[in-house]
Amino acid sequence: MFNWEGVCEFVAVAEAESFTAAAKQLGISTAQVSRQVSALETRLMTKLFHRTTRKVSVTEVGSTYYQQCRQLLDGLDAAERMVTNLQSTPTGKLKITAPVTYGERSIAPLVNNFIAKYPDLNVQLHLTNLKIDLIDEGYDLAIRLGKLNDSTMMAKRLSSRTLYVCASPAYLSTFGTPHSISELDRHNCLQGTLDYWHFQQQGKVRNIRIKGNLNCNSGRGLVDAALKGIGIVQLPDYYVVPFIESGELISLLDQNREADEGIWALYPHNRHLSPKVCLFLDYLAEELG
Repeated sequence: MFNWEGVCEFVAVAEAESFTAAAKQLGISTAQVSRQVSALETRLMTKLFHRTTRKVSVTEVGSTYYQQCRQLLDGLDAAERMVTNLQSTPTGKLKITAPVTYGERSIAPLVNNFIAKYPDLNVQLHLTNLKIDLIDEGYDLAIRLGKLNDSTMMAKRLSSRTLYVCASPAYLSTFGTPHSISELDRHNCLQGTLDYWHFQQQGKVRNIRIKGNLNCNSGRGLVDAALKGIGIVQLPDYYVVPFIESGELISLLDQNREADEGIWALYPHNRHLSPKVCLFLDYLAEELG
């Protein structure tokens, strides 16, 4: 059985670099902190701190011991919060942002179901394709699609999406069907927010520059253009799969389709997430997964 006696005090002193500050943080006397740490050093038969009149710092052994103890305390804290979350009813404000189309189709209905289950919540759902600063704007979490670039946020994978290249039968009958990536430069490739498309070739990811006579930042607008035979599009499954199944669009270059991209929940780097955010994250993961 692990002996926890003195561990909390040791970690507090290591992080505060002061017995007095650690005692204040823990709400106990400095003498009690000192006794507990001394007892811990005696039990471990090693010196954990360098002590001077001006400064307290961990020894080399103390640093290694601190890393392990910090993980243990974090795990214990997470376990206690999980139990608390399971027994608590979420209340207060929950501020969420998501991309427009995916938010309308997938996130908004789940948010509505969540509110119906927990009516004491006040949810603000903002749908936008702009990358909002979560901390500056006070958001609890954001739904992001595809590859992530923001390493300052924590991320939880909720689901995945598949990118399809497709065109209408009318377009293909007029301009021919591309059978390889290299043939795309002879076609009218309709551009979204990026001027390149994602592919996979011989096990490697390739970004191919495309050109066409339409640049539109709306997936629905691009789908409409494809259905009207204007050109070829590359769009996520939730835009085009119904039209592929109905035969109104034809899926192209399936052999070069990139591996599925992630659908993510991003939230500020904070291990003390509120119960309402933890509960909503778990709910999204279960429903979308």
